[in-house]
Amino acid sequence: MLTTGESVATTGLDAVALKPAECDVSRALDLPFERVTIDYEGREHRPSEETLAALASEKTVRLTTPVRAAGYDPLGDDALYGAIPEGVKRVAVAGHAAYLTDEERSKAVAPRLGAAVERAPDAWVGTEGVERVALATGATQFELLSRSTERDLRALRAGGFDGEVAVYAPTVLTDDDDAVLDAVGAYAARRGPVASALPEGAATDHTASGRAREVLTAATRDYALVGTPTAVGEQVAALKEAGADLVVGYPARGVEALVS
Repeated sequence: MLTTGESVATTGLDAVALKPAECDVSRALDLPFERVTIDYEGREHRPSEETLAALASEKTVRLTTPVRAAGYDPLGDDALYGAIPEGVKRVAVAGHAAYLTDEERSKAVAPRLGAAVERAPDAWVGTEGVERVALATGATQFELLSRSTERDLRALRAGGFDGEVAVYAPTVLTDDDDAVLDAVGAYAARRGPVASALPEGAATDHTASGRAREVLTAATRDYALVGTPTAVGEQVAALKEAGADLVVGYPARGVEALVS
């Protein structure tokens, strides 16, 4: 039987992404990853400076900083930049609308991403919804896994892009369909092509049935890394063969699924 470390190592994942609204991000110290990214879920969930500093003393840590959000705006209110401990790197993103005010959503993304990378040249840049703008920064591209990721990576490399590309993927280390749907069914359902294919009002968890279950079961495999550690390892290998340098897994069933 594989131990926890061996099981995770089998996946080939290079880093783990943690959500501070879901877990104590200090748990990253228990995980067999040298790299950790911390998602942004609103200022109220921002880890303390002490926690970030402690993590950065043992891991390579990247903190997501939405460039339109107050406190992280490099062209406006940048008060929170000073609270990022030395040694903590950045992931500059446009910012999810759910965590932004109407005023923040109205801000221009392109000049702010450019300014953020100028301020932190080793930052990664989230590409969701702003692919061309992200590419123009020349920084590491932080792609969200989708059904077209492998094709897009091959096209990017064929076009001559030789910069670094990291892929972010919700990860579910089981092939049990009910468990997969509970973990990432709702997430997959929010993707545009999936939402348009689902029957109106359909359940998105393990209770999904009929057409909805068929669509979601396929979609979770398009938008997440799903299966046994060995199967996920094969998917990660395929992404790297297509052109990804790093694959970052978000444990969609919780940190416990990686340490238990």
